[in-house]
Amino acid sequence: MTPALLHPALLRQFPGGIAFVDIETNGGPAQRASITEIGIVQVDEDGVREWSALLQPASRIPDHIQRLTGIDDAMVAHAPRFAQIANEVFDRLHGRLFIAHNARFDHGHLRAAFRRAGLDLRPQVLCTVKLSRRLLPEHRHHSLDHLISRHGLDVSARHRALGDATLLWQFWQKLHERFPPAHIAEQVRALVAHRSLPSHLDAEQINALPDTPGVYLFYGEREGKASLPLYIGKSTHLRSRVLAHFAADHQSDRELSLSQQVRRIDWIETAGEVGALLKEAELIKQLQPTHNRLLRRNRDLCTWRLGTDLFGKPRLELLHADALDFGQRDNLYGLFRTRREANNRLRTLARDHALCPPLLGLEKHAPGMRCFDFQLKRCHGACNGKEPAAAHEQRLLDALQGLKLESWPWPGPIALREGLELHLIDGWRYLGSTRNGIELTQLLERGRPAFDMDVYKILVKAARTLPVLVLPAPDDACTSP
Repeated sequence: MTPALLHPALLRQFPGGIAFVDIETNGGPAQRASITEIGIVQVDEDGVREWSALLQPASRIPDHIQRLTGIDDAMVAHAPRFAQIANEVFDRLHGRLFIAHNARFDHGHLRAAFRRAGLDLRPQVLCTVKLSRRLLPEHRHHSLDHLISRHGLDVSARHRALGDATLLWQFWQKLHERFPPAHIAEQVRALVAHRSLPSHLDAEQINALPDTPGVYLFYGEREGKASLPLYIGKSTHLRSRVLAHFAADHQSDRELSLSQQVRRIDWIETAGEVGALLKEAELIKQLQPTHNRLLRRNRDLCTWRLGTDLFGKPRLELLHADALDFGQRDNLYGLFRTRREANNRLRTLARDHALCPPLLGLEKHAPGMRCFDFQLKRCHGACNGKEPAAAHEQRLLDALQGLKLESWPWPGPIALREGLELHLIDGWRYLGSTRNGIELTQLLERGRPAFDMDVYKILVKAARTLPVLVLPAPDDACTSP
């Protein structure tokens, strides 16, 4: 082979040579046995060797995949499982630079398959999409079909593993005809250093990220003001956290799906962890990213209030967030996203503490009659006089203690100081964050938002650790819940 095709600098870095790799799958996620074919072109000082194998996936091949690849269920019916040839594939790839088009896909599936087979393949990875973009920035599109057309590559079997791997080997040779090998080697080293980034992300976006506290936003294809983020996250080290998403995407179908969609990253720096937590919760509720499951706005939030009935006996009442100022009461227990969740939690307490369900309002029964739980020996008999009412009441209070909500201990709004930033709070409601007095006044005058469970949990914890500044209360009209 021509020595220029493997520059001495590349050979020093990858003494085992390089391997052009392509796989075909049944369209399933990386965490399942979905590979139907693998093709490898090995290139080293000894020459060029081609190898391929059909594989039997764990499930049938969908019709549209069969039409695309030409690989049908009959062709793989008697093919080996990946585990049966895992050692052979491992030997062909180990110690070599792993080169693929949209390499995160091929590498992610193969690494997951190796892990199921008890092997750990950790090659250095080069994506030819990134290499094409770096060497040929004047071109907008870098799909394999565009490379075929642009460089006049000889197509033998498109969408078959060895056929596509051979196309990458041809592309490598075309690049060496156009650029000095030393220049290509330099670009390869730079790209391998950023191997954990998706091919469609510019490394400069990651380099620009600060390693400070804040919130990051992943965006997809759409641009402009109307575009909404795919995912919002927070971290005390923004750059490290974003890189961690892409480093571990082969381990999770969700992370892999997200990394394949990300096209742009924005971020907002905060003074510390509390500011990042608050900003994340605020933005998720405001923008509703598709990949966020937690911290969504909940309009049915409710709690148990412990009061007394007309006879002075304890009485639990379920109240919704829009009907009560949560932060101004000291007899509230638990925060629940639905009435059903609240009732289920109370039933659990009744079972664990031998409480009487009718006396808790969970069941109807005639006064003085034995409840069904008493007959099952799960109630001590407060319903029929077998147990003193005071004993039942005390057990109820003891059972509720773990659910007790923090009352608002200040006469008006406060600010939590975190670095140079002030987080404004009133009645466990987050008003906003600021670093100047004018904004502080504006935030106070804007009034309080609806009570939010996730924000409440953040603020209760933060108020125990951050310095508290008690602020003068604005007009009543501005502070009414």
